[in-house]
Amino acid sequence: MTARTDRAAAGTADAGPAAPTGRDAILLAARRAFTQRPYADVTIRAIAADAGVSAALVVKHFGRKEELFNAVADFGPAADELFDAPLDELGRHMVLTVVRVRRAQRGDPLLRVVFSLGNQDERSLLRERFREQVTTRLTGRLPGRDRALRAELIAGHLLGLGATLSLHREGASSRATAEHLADLYAPALQRLVGS
Repeated sequence: MTARTDRAAAGTADAGPAAPTGRDAILLAARRAFTQRPYADVTIRAIAADAGVSAALVVKHFGRKEELFNAVADFGPAADELFDAPLDELGRHMVLTVVRVRRAQRGDPLLRVVFSLGNQDERSLLRERFREQVTTRLTGRLPGRDRALRAELIAGHLLGLGATLSLHREGASSRATAEHLADLYAPALQRLVGS
């Protein structure tokens, strides 16, 4: 794979705002590393090189590799941002958040759960954290019947949106405003929200 393809698989884009620095750059580099290689093959030094920082700075921010992996496997902050809207606006808010986070931070808030190549324990941890911090949390916010099923379908839509934006980095979706993408995509999510 090329670096560009590797970054696309990890849910990052090559174009857009300036690349993040410091802690954010380390997290993006770690997300790429842990989604592209097994845990045992990932090194702090390689993550630091990809982030454009020193290994000492990685250790300062995250400590050991295990703690850095735990930060990568934490979907809580993304869920906080995704679900921070009233129910009657939640579908649109989630679409806008995915698009804006991808464009501002050059990475997708959720897509890493799909592309993990680690061993079974690492993939299981990512899936379990995603289920607990995203899907189950969203289930608790939804009204009415079939809440768990609707939450899973919403999560699938959000992952699909992230994958589409990654796949078509230079396509029509890259030229569309976040608001226009929300106009087209959010109604389906809002129907699943049920409000």
